[in-house]
Amino acid sequence: MAHKYYTSGNFEPVNRAFLFGDAVKVSFFIRNGQLILAEECYFFLMASMRKMRMNIPLDYTFDFFRELIVQQVVEQGVMNAVVHFMAYRDADDHPLPKSGTSFYFEVQEVDDVLALKPEIELDMIREISVNTNLLSNIRVHCPENVYAEIYARENDLDDVILLNPQKRMARTRLGNLLLLHNNVIRVPKQSEGAFISPLMESFITFVHKNNLAEIEQEEMIAFETQKADEILMISDEKGVFPVGKIRNKTFGYSRFSEMTDLWKATLLV
Repeated sequence: MAHKYYTSGNFEPVNRAFLFGDAVKVSFFIRNGQLILAEECYFFLMASMRKMRMNIPLDYTFDFFRELIVQQVVEQGVMNAVVHFMAYRDADDHPLPKSGTSFYFEVQEVDDVLALKPEIELDMIREISVNTNLLSNIRVHCPENVYAEIYARENDLDDVILLNPQKRMARTRLGNLLLLHNNVIRVPKQSEGAFISPLMESFITFVHKNNLAEIEQEEMIAFETQKADEILMISDEKGVFPVGKIRNKTFGYSRFSEMTDLWKATLLV
């Protein structure tokens, strides 16, 4: 997979993102040579910056980012990719509330951002938990994610399920879980520590509008995964993955496969 990157202005390697993790991340998606879900991703970026109390420059408009990504990515011949975008606070001489803002993004070419990836194996981790506050739903520096990635690799897992302080299911290291049982898809609430995800919101909105299943966002204990018929993990960073195994239970993904195929067809451009 090819990687390319782009920065705003004169990039300073010693910056607050590097020093303090003072940054927010979102993903933009290129599919068949077109920018998809652009407005949803842009508004998520603006909301994330506001939550981190960053100054938002007046030129950070939707048109600015759309044209930037089209010029720097699409017009360079990239057909399918995830654009990993990071906005961060400058390490300048201004008081922190008035510091400037810069950005960096990396382009990761993929086959199809909406295609089902290979099955993954999960387990839960109990040594650490993720919070449920204002910043828990956006992609910011999170040492719990670093710990979880190491734990997963040491235990031959693809990802791990993270719980909140109430011992209920929040999310995985990379994304959100959708549990299908009979005709109901259950998703942890954002107030439980789940990520805000434009990609997942697009999928569940499509499923709801087309009456493919009922959608329930609720509080769930981790054991609920063992009752599911199928489980899907949607990550704005990595894509869409069927969960094949959690502990000793294995899962199919035929219904989720059908739903994602129909969803992809609506986003053909």
